[in-house]
Amino acid sequence: MPTFTPPVRDTLFVIEEILRLQDYAALPGFENVSPDIVRTIVEEAGKFTAEVLFPLNQSGDRQGCTRHEDGSVTTPEGFGEAYRAFCEAGWDSIAHPEEFGGQGMPQVLGFTVKEYVTIANQAFGMYPGLTGGAVAAILASGSDEQKATYLPRMISGEWSGTMNLTEPHCGTDLGLLRTKAEPQADGSYSVTGTKIFISAGEHDLTSNIIHLVLARIPGAPEGSKGISLFIVPKFVVNADGSLGARNGVSCGSIEEKMGIHANATCVMNYDGAKGWLIGEENRGLAAMFVMMNAARLGVGLQGLAQAEISYQNAVQYAQDRRQGRALSGPAEPQQSADPIFVHSDVRRMLMDAKAFTEGMRALILFGALQVDLARKAGSEAERQAADDLIGLLTPVIKGYGTDKGYDIATNMQQVYGGHGYIREWGMEQYVRDARIAMIYEGTNGVQAMDLAGRKLAANGGRAVRAFFKLVDDECAGVGESSPYADLAQRLAKANGELKAATMWFMGNAMTNRDNLGAGAHHYMHIAGLVALGLMWLRMARAAQAKLAAGDGDKALLEAKLVTARYYGERYLPDAGALRRKIEAGAASMIELPVEAFAR
Repeated sequence: MPTFTPPVRDTLFVIEEILRLQDYAALPGFENVSPDIVRTIVEEAGKFTAEVLFPLNQSGDRQGCTRHEDGSVTTPEGFGEAYRAFCEAGWDSIAHPEEFGGQGMPQVLGFTVKEYVTIANQAFGMYPGLTGGAVAAILASGSDEQKATYLPRMISGEWSGTMNLTEPHCGTDLGLLRTKAEPQADGSYSVTGTKIFISAGEHDLTSNIIHLVLARIPGAPEGSKGISLFIVPKFVVNADGSLGARNGVSCGSIEEKMGIHANATCVMNYDGAKGWLIGEENRGLAAMFVMMNAARLGVGLQGLAQAEISYQNAVQYAQDRRQGRALSGPAEPQQSADPIFVHSDVRRMLMDAKAFTEGMRALILFGALQVDLARKAGSEAERQAADDLIGLLTPVIKGYGTDKGYDIATNMQQVYGGHGYIREWGMEQYVRDARIAMIYEGTNGVQAMDLAGRKLAANGGRAVRAFFKLVDDECAGVGESSPYADLAQRLAKANGELKAATMWFMGNAMTNRDNLGAGAHHYMHIAGLVALGLMWLRMARAAQAKLAAGDGDKALLEAKLVTARYYGERYLPDAGALRRKIEAGAASMIELPVEAFAR
C-alpha cells in the first residue's frame, strides 16, 4: 500500500528562504501572514490531506463515480464526508477575496494547499479546483450582481463550478463550437448544445453546480471572435438566493477514462437551459482565458504532485527491497542482498525525481507569488513585470511540468520492477492519473506553441528579455570560489542556449512557420530546464548561506547543495542538444507525403 508524507520541510524552505514571503508584509493580503501563521497553515494542510484525503485515493480509483438513470452522479464512498470537512476547515477559501467570504491570503499559500490536496488525492482535488477557476472568471468578468449571487457560496464550497469548452467535434479550435444561446425577453439566454470532457460536471458533493459555458449568440461573427460566455447553474437561483427550478442541463454519461476515476468527467447536455451572459457579447474567450490560465497552473501542479507521491513511495521501496550487491562490494554483507538503493540506475531515477520535484515546487510557488504581485505590487511597473513573467512561465509550468511529471511517475514505477505493474502497490494509478495532465487544459503541444508562437513576441519580446536578464543577473552574482559556481556557469550556458534558440526562431520562423512548430516542444523544454535551474541556483545560495551561519536543518541544506549540483550536471546539459534539434528545422519532419506513413 502507498504512503504519503506531506513535504512540509521543503515547502517551508521555499516559502521562507527562496520567496521570503515575510518581505512582502506591506502588500494587501500579506500583512497578517506571519512566519508562525505560514508554518501552521502548511503543517495543518499536510495533516488534513494525509489523514482525510489520502486514504480515499485508492478506494476512490477502484470504485469510481456512478451515473444513475435520472442523470444524477454519486461520488465514491467517503468523498462527501471528506468534502464537507475540507470546506468546514476553510482550505479552499484561503486565497479568495475576503469581500466574498474568502480569507484573502497570498496565492502562494493557496497553491501550497492545492499541492498537498493533489498529492493526496488528485481526483478529489479537481472538484474544488475547477470551482476556483470559475470563481476567477466571475471575479474578472462578472457583473456586481453576478458576483454577489454566486461567489460567496462558491468560495464557501456550498456550490461548485465547472468550465464547459470542448464539444464532440472540436477541442482546442474553439472557433468551431456549435452550442447556441438564444436571447430571451427577461434578459437571460436559452442555451442548447453538448459539451464533453467536463470535469466535475455532475456530482453529489454540493447543492448547486455553476457551469460556465461557451456558446454562440445568433448573428455572432464566425470563428473565435463570435463566442460568448454564460453562467448556467444546475438549479436556477432565485432573487433571494434560494434555489429554484432544476435547469435544462444534465449529465448524459460519464466518460470511461484511463485514470482520475473518482472525478466525474461528464458529457453535459444543455436543452434550452437558462443562462446569463458574463461580460460582453462575443468576448467569451477573453473571459474564459482567465479561468484557463488559472487551470493551467493547477495542471502543472498536478504534474508535480504525481511525481512527488510516486517518488516518496519509490524511495521507501528502494530502501526495503533487497536484490543483488553494490558494484563496489556488499553494502550490507550481513544480509543476503543489498537494498536496491545501492544500484546506480535506481539512484539515477531517484535523483532525477528529487531534482525535478524540489525544483518544480519552487518554480510553481514562485509563479504563485508572481500572480500575487501582478495584482498587489506597489507600482505599476512591478505589477507589469510580474504579469509578464507569469504569462511567460504559465505554458512552461503546465507543459514542461506535466511532461516531466509523467516521466518521473513512470520511472518511479520502474524502481518497483514487476511490483510497479501490479495494482495493489499503487504505482500504476499514479502513472494513469499523471497521464491526463499532459492532455487537458490545452495539450502540451498547444502549450509549446503558445510559448514559442505568442509569448515570445508579445510586447516586442519584453517578457522573455526580462527573463533572460533575471537569469543572467543571478548567475553573474556568483563568485568563482562559490560552492555552487559550477551550477551558475552551467545555468548561464543553458540560458545562452535558450537565447540562441530564440534568435534562431526570429531568423527562421517568420519565413517558414513550420520551423516554429517543429521546434516549439524543444524550446518549451529548454525554458523549463532554465527556469528550474534558476530555482536551484537560488536554493543552493540560500542553503549555503544558512549552513555558513550555522542555522537550519543541516541535513536538508546539505542535500540541497548536492541535488543542485546534480541538476547542473545531469539536467542542464540537455539544453544544448535541444537547441540543436530546433536548429535542424522542419524539413525532415514535414517532407514525407501522408501516404508514406502507411504500412
